Amino acid sequence: MTKIADNLNPHVYEKESERTITSTDHDEDVVDEFDEREIFDIIRNINDPEHPLTLEDLRVLEEKNITVNNNENTVHVNFTPTIPHCSMATLIGLSIRVQLLRALPSRFKVSVTVTEGTHASEHAVNKQLADKERVAAALENNNLVQIINQCVSPL
Repeated sequence: MTKIADNLNPHVYEKESERTITSTDHDEDVVDEFDEREIFDIIRNINDPEHPLTLEDLRVLEEKNITVNNNENTVHVNFTPTIPHCSMATLIGLSIRVQLLRALPSRFKVSVTVTEGTHASEHAVNKQLADKERVAAALENNNLVQIINQCVSPL
C-alpha cells in the first residue's frame, strides 16, 4: 500500500544565497567560531521525506530560526512544517538532529524543535525530539536510520 503525501502540492521557495568564501576562511590561524549561517549550510540540503525537494526549498528551515551559542556549546534549530498536521515532523526533526550530530564537534548540545504555533501536535513532537532515550531508540531502528540517511544524503 502506497502512502499518500500529507502535502501533495507544497509551495517551493527560492534558495538563499550561498555563503561568500573569504581569505580568512582558509587561514588556519584565525579562530572561526560556528555561526547561524554555518549551521544552516550544514542542514539546508536535507531532503524532505515526501518530496524530491530540500527543507530549504520548502522553507521548513531558515537561517533566522537557528541559534548558536559558542560559549555554552549549544545549537538550537526551529523548523516549520509545511502544513499544521504534517505526519513527517518527527522524522524531519530527527534528520536535522542527526545531520548536526554527525557534522558538529561532540562538545555541542543540539536541540531541535517545531516552530511555536506551526504544528497541531507541536508539544508531542518537541517532547519526542528532546527525549534522549527516544532519539537513541529511534536511531537503533535500521529502517528508520535508512530513511534518515536518505534525507541527509545529497539527491
